[in-house]
Amino acid sequence: MERPLTYYGNPVLREKGRAVETFDSDLKALVNDMIETMYAEEGIGLAAQQIGIAQQICVVDVRPPKESEVHFNYSYDGKSTPLDLFMPLAIINPKVEITDSAESLYQEGCLSFPNILGNVSRANAIRCQFQDTEGNSHTLEADGLLARCILHEVDHLNGVLFIDTMEKKDLQKNLTRIKQLKRSHKS
Repeated sequence: MERPLTYYGNPVLREKGRAVETFDSDLKALVNDMIETMYAEEGIGLAAQQIGIAQQICVVDVRPPKESEVHFNYSYDGKSTPLDLFMPLAIINPKVEITDSAESLYQEGCLSFPNILGNVSRANAIRCQFQDTEGNSHTLEADGLLARCILHEVDHLNGVLFIDTMEKKDLQKNLTRIKQLKRSHKS
């Protein structure tokens, strides 16, 4: 079931998510709702805070269109498993380690900031340890768009928003819209 999005101005977006301790059918239902919401909003990632829940849960799906090349490297539990076998991916209680601290600039958007885009500098490669909806542990190593998407979503889980790390000139350019958004979504 699709859930309503939480927009900038709602204080839950600044909350650090609680760790998930219970891996049950309610958690699976929540993750499925998050995936459905992400697809309905045409996003590639969604954090629990973005549907009003301060927990350490995010979902991502960065599969390129059919017949398109994958423009990032990754390994899932040490194997080059096809993306279709683990995407959409639920990432629960993530621990992220930067494996390549060189950074790249890329224009990001965020479902909680409609029609606001800006360049954000992020590390090129990461290792993410996390649990799935069954509570099983996994390790995902990634670079490129997959690493960036995970870093963006994990920031959400810690109350950090992409406007906090956006290039200053892009932030200035979007300031009026950001302020309007905040005013209209204060709870």
